[in-house]
Amino acid sequence: MLLDLYVTYLTFHQESENQTMSANLKYLSLGILVFQTTSLVLTMRYSRTLKEEGPRYLSSTAVVIAELLKILACIFLVYKDSKCNLRTLNRVLHDEILNKPMETLKLAIPSGIYTLQNNLLYVALSNLDAATYQVTYQLKILTTALFSVSMLSKKLGVYQWLSLVILMAGVAFVQWPTDSQAAATKELSAGSQFVGLIAVLIACFSSGFAGVYFEKILKETKQSVWIRNIQLGFFGSIFGLMGVYIYDGEPVSKNGFFQGYNKLTWIVVVLQALGGLVIAAVIKYADNILKGFATSLSIILSTLISYFWLQDFVPTSVFFLGAILVIAATFLYGYDPKPAGNPIKA
Repeated sequence: MLLDLYVTYLTFHQESENQTMSANLKYLSLGILVFQTTSLVLTMRYSRTLKEEGPRYLSSTAVVIAELLKILACIFLVYKDSKCNLRTLNRVLHDEILNKPMETLKLAIPSGIYTLQNNLLYVALSNLDAATYQVTYQLKILTTALFSVSMLSKKLGVYQWLSLVILMAGVAFVQWPTDSQAAATKELSAGSQFVGLIAVLIACFSSGFAGVYFEKILKETKQSVWIRNIQLGFFGSIFGLMGVYIYDGEPVSKNGFFQGYNKLTWIVVVLQALGGLVIAAVIKYADNILKGFATSLSIILSTLISYFWLQDFVPTSVFFLGAILVIAATFLYGYDPKPAGNPIKA
C-alpha cells in the first residue's frame, strides 16, 4: 500500500514538473518572440534611416548573410539532435538532402518567395515608421487564412472570419490619411509612405503563400523542421546572391560586399536569421492565443519606442483605433471556443 502511494506520488510529482517545464518553455519562447519581433523592426528601421558618412549597407547582402547564419544555426541544431556526433550529422544531411533531390527542390518555390519578402521588409521599413509597419504587416493573418482555405482546404470558424473583417478595418484606419499624420510623415519620414505600403502588402501576400506552401510540405513529409530550414536557407542564399548581382552588382564591385556594415547592421542580420527559428519554437511550445498576445505586445512596444526613441511617429486617434482593432482581431483569430459539457479527452 505504501509502495503504491509512493509510486503515485512520484508519478504526480513528475507530471507536475513536466507541466511546469512545458509552461516555462511556452512563456520563454513567447518572450523571445516578442523581443525578436520588436527589436528587429526597430533596429532595421533605425539602421535604414541613420545618417552616416559613406555608403549605407545593402539590404540585399544583409538578406544573404542572414540566410547563411540560419543554415549554420540549423546545422548546429541537427548536430545536437544527432547526439553531437559528426558522423551521424554527416549521414543525416547526406540522406535527407543529397539523396532526396526532389524533396529538396520542393523548397525552391517558398525559398524564392521568402527571399523576396525579406528584401521587401527592408524597403518597407525604409519608408514607414515602425508602428505603422507593425500594424499593417498583420495583414499576413488575412493572406495566410485565405491561402489555407484554398490550398489546404482548411475551414475557418465564425470567430475567425469575423476577426479577418475586423483586421481589414483596423489596417484601413491605420493607413487612413489625416492632415496631422501627413504633415508628420512629411517631416519625420525619409521615404515614401506609398512605396512602404506597397512593399508591406506584397510582403503580406508572399508571407501568406510561402507559409502555407511550407506547411503543406511539412505535412506531406517526415523530415524535421531544421532540415527543411537548411534547404530553405540553401535556396534562399542562391536567390539572394542573384538579387545582389542583378540589383546591387555595381555598388558591390565598387565598395565591396560588406560596405556600410557596422555593429547595428550585424544585430539586424542576426535578429533576422533567428526569426524563423523562434517562430518554429513558438509553434512547438505555444498556442495561437499566446502567440496573438505576443504579437499584440510587440505592436504596443514598437509604437511606444517609435514615438519616444526613434521620434519618427506621431500617433493619432485614428491610428490608435486601428491598432486596437488589429490587436483584437489577432486575439479573436486564435480564439478556440470549447463546447460546453463535453468531457476533456486525455
